[in-house]
Amino acid sequence: MEITRSSIDTAKGPGTWFTGDVYIDAIAAAPAPARMQANLVHFTPGARTAWHTHPLGQTIYVTEGIGLCQRRGGPVEVIRAGDRVFFAPDEDHWHGATPSRFMVHLALNEVDDDHPAADWGAKVTDEEYAAAPAATTEGSTRWNFDRSVAPAPRSASCASGP
Repeated sequence: MEITRSSIDTAKGPGTWFTGDVYIDAIAAAPAPARMQANLVHFTPGARTAWHTHPLGQTIYVTEGIGLCQRRGGPVEVIRAGDRVFFAPDEDHWHGATPSRFMVHLALNEVDDDHPAADWGAKVTDEEYAAAPAATTEGSTRWNFDRSVAPAPRSASCASGP
């Protein structure tokens, strides 16, 4: 067992990777032969990644807020806390916050000497970002009159697989 105390400062995401303000907390970087890397990524309203791919795929798990994701050629999808999105290896995509809400996700990637976490492309244009559907209350928690909680239906994910 190895305990790593939290000692790494939050880093501002590079401007070449993101539009808007994005902050990254390193969570895990397992030593070889393991390949797991995990980051908690905080998007301010309107912030988003550039188009990018992951040689070994990526899973994101939304922990807070409302976000957006899109694979190249597909529709822009709304994602919420509790949603899990898998991007297949080399699937060109982007993800980020909605214009009016923060979004935080846990990013899980495999990396090694031959496979970087991501290959970065062009920034998502304002026109591409504006194609997102309105982030409504669909998929959020709704209160019944007796104050019990009932989940609303979830929207589709950006995943290209199960």
